[in-house]
Amino acid sequence: MDTWLIWLIVAAALAVAEILTVTAALGMLSVAALVTAGVAAAGLPLWVQLVAYSVLAAVTLLFVRPLALRHLQRPQGQRFGVDALVGKPAQVLTAVSGTGGRVRIDGEEWTARSYDETLVISPGTTVDVIEISGATAIVYPRD
Repeated sequence: MDTWLIWLIVAAALAVAEILTVTAALGMLSVAALVTAGVAAAGLPLWVQLVAYSVLAAVTLLFVRPLALRHLQRPQGQRFGVDALVGKPAQVLTAVSGTGGRVRIDGEEWTARSYDETLVISPGTTVDVIEISGATAIVYPRD
């Protein structure tokens, strides 16, 4: 069996293992094996293939993998939908208690409940949106 075919099989096996584990390390080794298959197909001797694989594996594991992991673990920059409303100020339109009321958040009317169920918040008060539960804003008055 030709050595380039062996390297290609190794690359495929490492790629499948990467898909199953999602570590980013096996993927880098798979890329190194794939490039080494090209080196072997060019007819270079085995010692050159081993050096090529070692260098490529080291470079990808030491330099490319940390960049890939940093990119994957980056926190989401912006919140969207109802998650973006949490923490925003709102104006109370009708008295808000533990059972109901109405507030205006960013120009839109929302049903609301007080975070503290014993608290009744009077109209005109500025409140903070603590969370969104379905279509209801859970609010708490500002200090």
